[in-house]
Amino acid sequence: MSLADIKKLREMTALGINECKKALNDSKGDFDKALKVLKEKGAQVMDKKKDRVTSQGVIEAYVHFGGNLGALVEINCETDFVARTEVFKKFAKDIAMQVAASSPRYLKREDVPQEVFAATDDKEQYVKENCLLEQFFIKDNSLTVNDYLKQVVSQTGENVIIKRFTRFSLEG
Repeated sequence: MSLADIKKLREMTALGINECKKALNDSKGDFDKALKVLKEKGAQVMDKKKDRVTSQGVIEAYVHFGGNLGALVEINCETDFVARTEVFKKFAKDIAMQVAASSPRYLKREDVPQEVFAATDDKEQYVKENCLLEQFFIKDNSLTVNDYLKQVVSQTGENVIIKRFTRFSLEG
């Protein structure tokens, strides 16, 4: 295990140095295994917190250069303290940009109406293109938006949810 591996793992996951070091130790220096362990840990943290009330948060706007495309998102968390952190603010901005760039129609797979699924040949591809949480994150296509959300939950220690979003574009 090298300092460079710890740094690289930290940059990829945005988790603390100690967590990255522990993951590398537990995986006997295997970088890919350590990354997998941290992703699984993020999923576990998210599962534990998913039922907690999220009554704080932000409404974030993104307007694309030129002013002909934009998005609004509501991102919620448990406390106003977390809503003011840089991690949370960056996440909200990134998600607003994601919505503007990728034009999702639904938040998650379960939101897609059955009649839409029935009329779709490649259901998995449709979900990846039209469900925000399933889309590849535009700033790092090694992650889905849901993976990014798990990282934010791990970093903040709170339940964080994408409540709703809308995208605007000028026609013609």
